[in-house]
Parts: sequence; structure tokens; C-alpha cells
Amino acid sequence: MLSLQDGEDTTLTNDSAKNRSNTVDLSDQSLLVDISDALSERDKVKFTVHTKTTLSSFAKHEFSVVRQHEEFVWLHDTFEESEKYAGFTIPPAPPCPDFDASREKLHKLSEGEGTMTKEEFVKMKQELEMEYLATFKKTVAMHEVFLQRLASHPVFRNDNNLKVFLEYEQELSVRGKNKKEILADLFSNIGKTADDLLLSSTQKDVDEFFEHEKTFLIDYHSHIKNATYKADKMTQSHKNVADTYIKISSSLVQLATIDGSDLEKYIVFFSKVSDTFEKARKIEGRVATDEDLKLSDTLRYYMRDTAASKNLLYRRLRCLANYETANRNLEKARAKNKEVHLAETAQQEACDRFEAISKQARQELQDFRIRRVAAFRKNLVELAELEIKHAKAQMQLLSNCLLSLKEENSL
Repeated sequence: MLSLQDGEDTTLTNDSAKNRSNTVDLSDQSLLVDISDALSERDKVKFTVHTKTTLSSFAKHEFSVVRQHEEFVWLHDTFEESEKYAGFTIPPAPPCPDFDASREKLHKLSEGEGTMTKEEFVKMKQELEMEYLATFKKTVAMHEVFLQRLASHPVFRNDNNLKVFLEYEQELSVRGKNKKEILADLFSNIGKTADDLLLSSTQKDVDEFFEHEKTFLIDYHSHIKNATYKADKMTQSHKNVADTYIKISSSLVQLATIDGSDLEKYIVFFSKVSDTFEKARKIEGRVATDEDLKLSDTLRYYMRDTAASKNLLYRRLRCLANYETANRNLEKARAKNKEVHLAETAQQEACDRFEAISKQARQELQDFRIRRVAAFRKNLVELAELEIKHAKAQMQLLSNCLLSLKEENSL
């Protein structure tokens, strides 16, 4: 039983993990990665990463290791910082586990325990525990999808750091960044963002395909960010409705149990309506959970994946700028008839690098479009089916309640 108040651990086993949605194509069975178990402690989450492979580069065909979030971030950064992957879209790093919001809500609930009935408090506590567990499962899913994206990629799967991450049985001795390093990274990212914005606004792309992709991704990222915000608000509204149903149900129960009141003759009415609101609360909670999983999470993931694609375009633009600089340096060297050979060599290297990154980036962006459309189609269709299912359940619930009340009234 999950008890946030007591600070107990939360464990996700393979039985519950296998029901998580999978957005990665795992048709290639040569390297399969999943998170079979996860243990949530107060200040960290330990993920059990399970691997099955037929690749000869690994020592065994099946093995498991325990990893923490910081080690996932380390793995992402090794790909992000490697020059040989400059032409690829690096899968976004999984978000840091954050359960503070759920714990804070439970703390506030505990403080307000005296202002509500015992039944209402128990139901509100159950809602928060379910919210915590849903957040935990999503955290595990995001870490799993990150690894599966790497393992299913024809190039990333051969990376030595990924092999170490999956196979090395001991801790990787990766620590989180301290405040000084975080501050340095912040200033570095601000400077990099400013350089990227300046570059993207001044550097005209010579290829119409990439110029179109740049315009599209900037606009698309803005729209999907706004859609994510609105989807979160919609999900929160459904959660608020479920919380309101708890209060209504509890109030009706109180009315039905008042002694010596004229309302005693309506005890059956109040009880049945209260029971209906309690069942409606559970349905509304499932609606919120499904919308969060199928819509909000999909939008949030592809907002981050779109940012990764934008970073790929910026790296290519930087490479283009270096190529054009090498061309100008060659012209100057020829005009002065000095160090022409060095300038020609540098220009040829810049040209080769630019052509290589352009070729790879084109394929990556096309793959991103296919992957994005397929994921949205799948999740939106599933969401629509679930919404219809819940709407029918709500309608049937209300119909049964009205029918029951009419039968009671006719007696």
C-alpha cells in the first residue's frame, strides 16, 4: 500500500510496467531494453534496466543493472557532446523525477483534516496517492522510452557509452552537478541560445528543404508548447471535478445521517445519489488519467523532441557558417598567395563535414516527421476511444440512478 505520509518506498514491478504505452518501434529484436522494476525513495528513484540482445558485442544475451536518474542524464550528455553525432537528432533526456507537488498536496490535506469528514479525507487521500503513483509510472516510462530510442537506432545502439550503461553491473559513479556547475551551465546555455538565435536569424540556408524545416519547427514548437499548457489545464479541470464529486458525495452522506431531522425520510434518496457521485468520481478520475497519458504526455514529449530537432538544425547552420568562413579564408589566402594549401585543406574538410551532416540531418528530419505523425495518430485514436467509453459509462451511471430513484418514488 502506498503511503506518502509515512514516506514509504514505491515499487513498480514488471507486471505493472508492462501496461505502459510503448511509442518506440521494437520490430528489431536484436537489442531490447526495458525497465523491469523501479523503486522510489524519498530523494531518488532506482531503475532496474533489463536488456536482451543477440549482438556479439555484449558479453551475455540477457542482463540487468540498477541505474539512477543522474546516470541517464550522463548518457544523454555523452551523445549530445559527441561530434560524430552532430548530424543526428539526440533523443531528449528523461525529465528529473519530481514528486514534491504530490507530497505537498498530501501535506496540505493533512493540515486540513479537521475541516472535513473522515470519509471525505480518506477519499481525497486515495486520489492523491493515485496521482502520485501515476506520476511515478510516467517517470519510469519516460526513462524507458529514452533507452529504447537509443537501442532501436541503427547508429546509437553501437555506442560504447550505451554499452557500458546497459552492461556494467556496478554504479557508474556519476554525480549530479553542484550549484556552481549548474550556474555555469545556465550561463553557457544562455550564451548558446543567443548565438543560435543570432545564427538562425542571419544565416540564410542554401537548401530550401532545411530552410522550410527550420521555419516549420520553430512555429510547430511554439504551437505544441501552447497545446501542452492547455491540455494540462484541461486535465487539471477533470481532477477538480473529481475532487468536487467527493465533497458532494460526502455532504449527501451527512444529510442522510442527521438524526431527528425532516430529511430522514429522504435517506434512501441521499444514499443513492451519494453513491452515484462516488462512482462518477472514479470515472472522472480515469478520464483525467487517460487525457494526461494519451494527450498531455504525448504533447510534452514531442515538444522536447522538437527542441532536439531544432538543435540539429542549429548544429547544421553552425557547420554551414564554418564552411562559408573557410571559403572566405581560401579566397583571402589565394589573393595574398599565402598558406593556400592549408586554406584549401581546411575548406575541403569543412565542405565534407557540411555535406555529411546535411545528408544525415535530412534523413533524421524525415524520420522525425513519420515518427511524430504515427505517435499522434495512435495516441489520439486511443484517447478518442477511451473518451467514448467513459462518456457511455457516465451516461449509463446517471440513467441507472434516475431509474432507481423513480422506482423508489413509485413505491
